[in-house]
Amino acid sequence: MITLGIESSCDETGIALYHTGRGLLAHALHTQIAMHSEYGGVVPELASRDHVQRAIPLIRQVLQTAGVSLNKINAIAYTQGPGLGGALLVGASVANSLAYALDIPTIGIHHLEGHLLSPLLSDPAPAFPFVALLVSGGHTQLMRVDGVGRYELLGETVDDAAGEAFDKSAKLLGLNYPGGPALAKLAASGRAGLYKLPRPMLHSGNLDFSFSGLKTAVLTLVRQSEPDDQTRADIAYATQEAIIDVLVKKSRAALVQTGLTQLVVAGGVGANLMLRKHLSCDIEKRGGKVFYPDLEFCTDNGAMIAFAGALRLAEQQGSKDYRFNVKPRWNLAEIA
Repeated sequence: MITLGIESSCDETGIALYHTGRGLLAHALHTQIAMHSEYGGVVPELASRDHVQRAIPLIRQVLQTAGVSLNKINAIAYTQGPGLGGALLVGASVANSLAYALDIPTIGIHHLEGHLLSPLLSDPAPAFPFVALLVSGGHTQLMRVDGVGRYELLGETVDDAAGEAFDKSAKLLGLNYPGGPALAKLAASGRAGLYKLPRPMLHSGNLDFSFSGLKTAVLTLVRQSEPDDQTRADIAYATQEAIIDVLVKKSRAALVQTGLTQLVVAGGVGANLMLRKHLSCDIEKRGGKVFYPDLEFCTDNGAMIAFAGALRLAEQQGSKDYRFNVKPRWNLAEIA
C-alpha cells in the first residue's frame, strides 16, 4: 500500500510517499524560513498562502521522483493538528479533495504523533515500548510509548518549551530567526564555566519542565554585561548547556521511573548535536540506548505523516467521508 503524506502545520510544506513493503519512496520539503526571517518569526497568513502555492507542485515532484503515478496511491494522510489553523486547512483541503477525486481514504494525523514515530523510519529503529522526548519550538514532553496510539504523558513544560527558550534567548543575543540553530552555532565558539544559568525544575521531583526563568536570566545577563562577540558566544554556551542539562536529567529520570531502557528523541531540537552527544553519553553509560530521527526528519516533514498514516491505515483506520476539520489545539493524550 502506498500512502501520500501531507504536512502543513506551520512554516514548512512537506510531501512524502511511503510504501508499506518498501519503506519511504520519496519526500520533498519547502521551508518558509527565508520569507519569515524578515519579520523575525512566523506570520500565519503568509504561511497559509505559501502552502497553497507549494502543495500541488511538491506532490507532482514526489510522484515523479518515486516513479509512481497518481492512480497508484492507496490513501492520503495529512496533518490535522495541532498547528496554525489556516496552514492546517490547506493540507486538509488538498488531501481530501484529491482523495475524493481518486476515491481513496484519508486519515488525519496528530502532528506530534508524526514526530513521535519518526525515529522508526531510521535504521536501527527502536521497538515498543520506549520513552519519547518530544522537544520542539512549541512542545517539550516526555511520553511512555507502548504502541501506535498507546501514549502516556509522563511530564511536560509548564511554560516555555525548550525550543522557545533557544529562540527567545537567541533573539536577546541579537541573532536572526530561526534562533535555535543560530544560538547553537554561536555556542560552538563559547567558553565553558564563565556563566552559571538556572536549571528550572531540575529538582522538582517530577518530570515536568520550565524554561521561562532561564530566558529571564539570559535577559538579565545580557543587560548587565553589554556583551561583545566573545561574551555573546559565552552566554550562548551557558544557555545551551542549561537547556541540555535539564533535558538529559529529566530523560534519565523518566527511564528510571518507567523501568525502560530505550529513549526516542523527536522534534526540531532533536537536531541539536550537543544535545545528541550528551544524551547518548549519559543514557548509554547506564545501559540504555537513544534513538534519533535522521537530521532531515527532525523538523516538520511529510515523511513522518505518511509513515504514521500508513501505520494507522494498517489498523483499518481512515475514511472516505471527505468532510474535514482541523484541530489547531489538540492534546496528544486524546488520540488512541
